Formats: sequence, C-alpha cells, structure tokens
Amino acid sequence: YDVAEKYAGIAKKMAVKWEEMANEGDHYRLAFDRENTWSQKYNMIWNKMWNLNLFPNNVIDKEINYYLTKQNPYGLPLDSRKEYTKSDWIMWTAAMSSDLETFKKFIDPLYKYINETTSRVPISDWHHTDSGEWVGFKARSVIGGYWMQVLMDKTR
Repeated sequence: YDVAEKYAGIAKKMAVKWEEMANEGDHYRLAFDRENTWSQKYNMIWNKMWNLNLFPNNVIDKEINYYLTKQNPYGLPLDSRKEYTKSDWIMWTAAMSSDLETFKKFIDPLYKYINETTSRVPISDWHHTDSGEWVGFKARSVIGGYWMQVLMDKTR
C-alpha cells in the first residue's frame, strides 16, 4: 500500500471538511467558530506549488478575490483582528494569484511600505498596513519568503 497515496487521501478529506466548516460565503473564516472573520491562508501556497489539488471549489481564487477587498495602503492585513501584517506572508499570498496583474496588486502596497515607511530599521516583516509603521522584528531571515514566486517559477 502506497503510504503517500494513503495520506494524500486523508488530506483531501480533511480539506473538504475544512472548506465546509470555514465557508463564509465569499471567503473562509479565521476559525471555524468565529463568524465574520477572515485571515490570509498563506500556507495554501504549498498546495499550489506542488499541485496537490487538495481544496475543492476554487478555494484559493475565492480567498484571493476576497483579500483584494481588504487591502490597506501598505498591504494586506494578516487577518480581521488587527491592521498589521507579515510581509513575507503577503508574498506567499501574492504567489497564489492566478496571474501577474493580481500578483502585483499584492506586492505594490508592500513596495510602497518599504519605500515610504518612516521606521528606519532594516526591512521589517511585521508592519502596520494603515500607517506603514514598524511593529516589531527587523532584518529577519523570513524576508527570504519574498522570493516565493521565484521558487515556484524555478521548480516548474
């Protein structure tokens, strides 16, 4: 019995259940029991990168379209609780876009943050999307996540 096939089947069943339980109509919840919430599902990038096809009903496209309605001048908030974000995860989310034009809609505000922030620290991966101010963290290795789209392009 193929172990990979066994666990892929389990993962698909879990993804279907998640989609049902988190569905909020035009997006998916932050948590199953938290109505009217949302969050970046940046880890779905691995589903796209490895063509796992785990999620039904165009989950990624639905999320991407919803995120575009939640953007602030300096990027997409991490979730509905606060206006701050993680810039590396914005790059993962952007890489889930189906085309370059949509990808740019996520990275243009991030570019704006990097160029306009008044916080004079090496690129922070944690900043306010409304003001462009640094929250915390500076010059961390997670900035390597900015290269997610390049990694995807190189592995295809």
